[in-house]
Amino acid sequence: MQDYALTDVGRIRTRNQDYLYSSSAPIGNLENLYMVADGMGGHRAGDYASRFLVERLILFVEKNREKDPVHILREGIRQANRELLEKSLANKELSGMGTTLVAATVKNNELIAANVGDSRLYLYRSGELSQITRDHSYVEEMVALGRMTRGSRDYQEKKNIITRAVGTDRTVQVDFFRRELKPGDLFLLCSDGLTNMIGDEEIGGILGGDHSLKSKVEQLVAAANANGGKDNIAAVLVDPQISEVGVC
Repeated sequence: MQDYALTDVGRIRTRNQDYLYSSSAPIGNLENLYMVADGMGGHRAGDYASRFLVERLILFVEKNREKDPVHILREGIRQANRELLEKSLANKELSGMGTTLVAATVKNNELIAANVGDSRLYLYRSGELSQITRDHSYVEEMVALGRMTRGSRDYQEKKNIITRAVGTDRTVQVDFFRRELKPGDLFLLCSDGLTNMIGDEEIGGILGGDHSLKSKVEQLVAAANANGGKDNIAAVLVDPQISEVGVC
């Protein structure tokens, strides 16, 4: 497996509240692990929240002896959620903080993704880009109910309102997604600082180019900044290097 990760403060913000992690080497009982977290909260609370979540989840994975990736990630996120909320309640400067999370691991040619919030995971296959995760946002809930049109003015104005985050409540609901990977597949984890600045068509065009992973990620970040860079940007691009030979 190969990967490349990059985060950028953008052109408007003075502090980066995005935090990422990428490891194509084993960590605990996971064969690999990739994460993007997008923090929220005033002062330094947002960057504290995203970094705390990622670092606590890494420690949990390293010590956990379970074999099932879904169990490991779910329990790790739940534990980090409780600890993050306790920090928020104990420290006035951290009050109200929280963070999104999208995490992924590959086992036996299967992609397993966990999601809380509106950071996303995309799968790029045979020239087509597909969003695998579902945004936990007000606008997407309204779209699902038929009360709003995706891309409308009202949608654009309210798309940053998320309905689920880590560290904001005593319990957290984590969504999981599974996809069988095929030769030539790439997958991308990213914060909304990328997806709010460039559309899926442009993302797919960059991923389909004849460039290295590093160059593709740098192009994504540059495009987001060229279109305004209104938020922090984080992206992790992974080539799982699936072979034609199946796993027995």
